[in-house]
Amino acid sequence: MKKTTTNVGLLVSALVLSTSMYAADEAPKQALKTNYQMVYNEKPGTVDNFTDMFSEGKFYGRIRSNTFYYAWEKENASQSTHIASGLGGSVVYKSATLSDFDFTAGLYYSQAFFDDSSDPVDRLKPAKDILSRFDYTNTGNKSMAVLGQAYIRYQGLPNTEILLGRQMVETFYTKSNDTKMIPNTFDGVVIATKAIPDTAIKLGYLAEQKLRDHTQSHSTLMYGDSNSSSSNNPAWSENDDTAMHKGLTYTNLKAAGVSTDAPLIVGDVHNKSIKNLKLDASFYAVPDLVSEVMAEANYKIEMNGFSLSPGVRYIKQFDNGGGAIGGATYKGTLAGVSGESGGYKNADSLDSQMIAARLVAKFNVYKLNLGYSQVLDEADLITPWRGFPTSGYTRSMARYNWMANTKSYRVELVRNANKKGVYTDMFIQMSILHTDADEAKGYFDENYYYVGFVQNIPSFKDLQWRLRLGYNDTEKVDADSLDGRFELNYLF
Repeated sequence: MKKTTTNVGLLVSALVLSTSMYAADEAPKQALKTNYQMVYNEKPGTVDNFTDMFSEGKFYGRIRSNTFYYAWEKENASQSTHIASGLGGSVVYKSATLSDFDFTAGLYYSQAFFDDSSDPVDRLKPAKDILSRFDYTNTGNKSMAVLGQAYIRYQGLPNTEILLGRQMVETFYTKSNDTKMIPNTFDGVVIATKAIPDTAIKLGYLAEQKLRDHTQSHSTLMYGDSNSSSSNNPAWSENDDTAMHKGLTYTNLKAAGVSTDAPLIVGDVHNKSIKNLKLDASFYAVPDLVSEVMAEANYKIEMNGFSLSPGVRYIKQFDNGGGAIGGATYKGTLAGVSGESGGYKNADSLDSQMIAARLVAKFNVYKLNLGYSQVLDEADLITPWRGFPTSGYTRSMARYNWMANTKSYRVELVRNANKKGVYTDMFIQMSILHTDADEAKGYFDENYYYVGFVQNIPSFKDLQWRLRLGYNDTEKVDADSLDGRFELNYLF
């Protein structure tokens, strides 16, 4: 714990820098938005020879620290209050463009600090992503050094780019979700085009995924077991995301004659042809297992500096064989819940639906979002690629509320949002979320209270701090908890 305490002290000390403004309001080389997506303000240009393609490229550095404090109201044999930190960073290189081709490579590192004697790695909550649990339990290694990005880009088609390799894929169903130390990435090919007026289209064929706490790529939708790996904790070697369908194991897929390496196929369409109306559609498909489609509409009503934007979202999930293999719940088992069906009307089907609605009001630097979502009483939604079906409606930090027969209500207030990634005026986000769950399925009602702060030091815009706090008040016994996260990012 001494290392962790020292680390936290150094991080907090960095915040005592002067708060005087820069002399000029110039954009930094790179910036970090509140959703953790990078903004590259300085990009390499176009060159006419192979040597300059490398020499005229640009490096983008990042040093980051993430400290997590998780406090349980009541501790027991499986949960303990703990603090853990990660210290590391990344170096990303973007080459110049030659004959419409360029490439990007990114190296990432994370060193974890926690006391395993008092806080075993399997009890870590959000802090689990600062290291690879699989590597640690097999080798004792508390650090990760990975090639997080490595892709080639081609821009020879009008308003179109094709990316091949390991990359961040930002779609409705897939996100980099870089909230810990290393982003969530995919190995595959992505095509993005704006060739159609007022329309943006993105399609991806993703052969493998590398989650944030993994050092190796793995299947997009397969849960590891003792038959997939002889190492300790084989489940941690494959897709072990919190929302992963744990019934789609290596053994179950093999027994059903289904590929354990099925790709994830995704697509997004965004259209703004009609003034003030934004239309979005998305889909994903994992062959022989499950697929989904999403449709959304948001209409903006402007009134002298004030705006109202009603929005609706609909999701339809299709069972393509995964229900018979793993069941209707992403827990992967009906054991321990009421009745042989576990409370599900059809325990062997993944067919499901979700509806959501919201009203967003904006005035000056403030945004108020009133959101509602309902997953129908069919099956849980399967989306373990860090894209959240309820995002923008009833999604709050660390809350999964897309289980069957779940209704959620959220009030969110945001101050000083912007798309530039520089927040010299402090960004503040507050929300209250109520989730009405189905106890017959093993879930519980809860209230979740969240507040988050982001600020770039005004006199040193390349240094950004974040503090996020979430308190969970649930009807489940011994489940109330405080989730605190403090982070520093220095970009250069």
